[in-house]
Amino acid sequence: MDPAAGSPTAASIGLRQLLMVLGDSLVEVQAAPAGLDVEIRGVSLLDPEDPPTAQPGELVLVIGARGRAAFPALRAAGRDGAAAVVVKLDGPGQAAALSETAAEAGVALLSLRSEARWEQVNALARAALDDAPPGEPGMGAEEGDLFSLAQTTAILTSGIVSIEDAANRVLAYSRTTDSDEADDLRRRSILGWQGPEGYLAKLREWGVFQHLHSSDEVIGIDSHPELGIRRRLAVAIRSGDRQLGTIWVQEGSIPLSDRSRQALLGAARVAALHLVRRRRELSDDVTLTRTLLAGLLDGSTGPQPLATHLGFDATRPAAVLGFSHGTTEAYGTEETAYEAPGGVAAPELTHSEVTNLVSVHIAARHRSALVTQVDPRIYVLLPQLPRGVDTDTLRGWTQEITDAARRHLGLPLRGSVGCLVPGLGDVPESRREADRILDAMVSAGVSVAVAALPDIQAEVLVSEILTLLSARPEIRDPRLTALVSHDSRHQGRLAETLLTYLNSFGDIRAAAAQLHVHPNTLRYRLRRAEQLTGLDLSRPDQRLLAMLQLRLPPIG
Repeated sequence: MDPAAGSPTAASIGLRQLLMVLGDSLVEVQAAPAGLDVEIRGVSLLDPEDPPTAQPGELVLVIGARGRAAFPALRAAGRDGAAAVVVKLDGPGQAAALSETAAEAGVALLSLRSEARWEQVNALARAALDDAPPGEPGMGAEEGDLFSLAQTTAILTSGIVSIEDAANRVLAYSRTTDSDEADDLRRRSILGWQGPEGYLAKLREWGVFQHLHSSDEVIGIDSHPELGIRRRLAVAIRSGDRQLGTIWVQEGSIPLSDRSRQALLGAARVAALHLVRRRRELSDDVTLTRTLLAGLLDGSTGPQPLATHLGFDATRPAAVLGFSHGTTEAYGTEETAYEAPGGVAAPELTHSEVTNLVSVHIAARHRSALVTQVDPRIYVLLPQLPRGVDTDTLRGWTQEITDAARRHLGLPLRGSVGCLVPGLGDVPESRREADRILDAMVSAGVSVAVAALPDIQAEVLVSEILTLLSARPEIRDPRLTALVSHDSRHQGRLAETLLTYLNSFGDIRAAAAQLHVHPNTLRYRLRRAEQLTGLDLSRPDQRLLAMLQLRLPPIG
């Protein structure tokens, strides 16, 4: 154990924040039995020759012990109260066993990407700890900083301070010892955590918001006793040309200090640093959620990291919905290009528009739904489903989304309903089923827009059989391959005619009508196909083989 590395710093950082710093390009969460809010107070390097020990709250980097060789370090970390352990995996099969051991030990497990360097994650983790200010457990630095800033500004101005974001939502405020000092606007803003619309309308009428939007200068608002408003000052919180919020100072029982305007300008600049950091952290939180969701869907990450990150119950039923769209979509046997309202062609529709539509509609049905895009498809995870939700319910929700996409975007979405699973740990199974359905809908040209597996089980199974056959060209019948090649050289339709005849269950008239030819023409083509290939269509096995192989794409 590196002794210098093992000494904890005065500050600490939550595992969630550390993951945002490191990013999914370096590490993946494999297990987090105590959640993502455990505090990391130091970083240590564990060499293979060192005895496996740790200090409470440490992030232990297990160098040189890959895969199962890291079991002793995991158990020791749990015994000694470490916060998390980082290891490298030899292969994907090791993640489950290591995650189980980490869960038993009660320690978080992170896997380092094979191409990543230990010194890189070590340096980043230490920098994150060095930058983290000491704080009270359970209180985010951002919340404490803004309330502390409001209180300091109140002292400097002798006023009553509130800090709002750009949407006039109260983020923090100073304490007052006398409730009579706060005017009606102040009380109603804090109680509702947002300025009352009637007062906001007056401020707009007086040009206050226009001034704040365009200027860095402090603006004064006179008292209006008839409206219950005392004198106040305001200044915009800005980052470059963008307004991030506003600091308001209301005059209380004593006049504002002579240096109030100067104090407000300084407070606005400090607040800007906090709000820029807040925006970055929110973005990082969204990125972490997407990373954990993607890992859960493909089975590379267990259910616990996402469940603890978002507070989900991993033991309740869940399901996955899948959506597929494109610039043109094949429905049945026709290819149709669609236009959005106003003549906007489907190719110009962005992925984000479709994702937003899916997100809005599914959120109205299930509060906990998560939506992500894994090109070229969009997936919806429905965790902790309530009782009474079944496949029919999910099919209805999916149909609403595809109908809305056609109605509002002019876009034909295909939707699939994955199987209901007992918990988040089985979500990859539901995702695989959703993909199987979409694969079959695309390859078989299924005419319905929404399906669950029971709806098109035959089409799904045939599609998967064809996929297997396509990957094994050596088991194709050379006679049928020759028939397809003959058509290609002579612009013929013998293979198409044969497949249509077989799909029509040998009904000459039905097949001829579908091909728009005379029944005698169809009979001639069938005889010609038999003569060229030596096929005997009276034999069931040859008919079965022809039905399958003629659905495959030509070799080469």
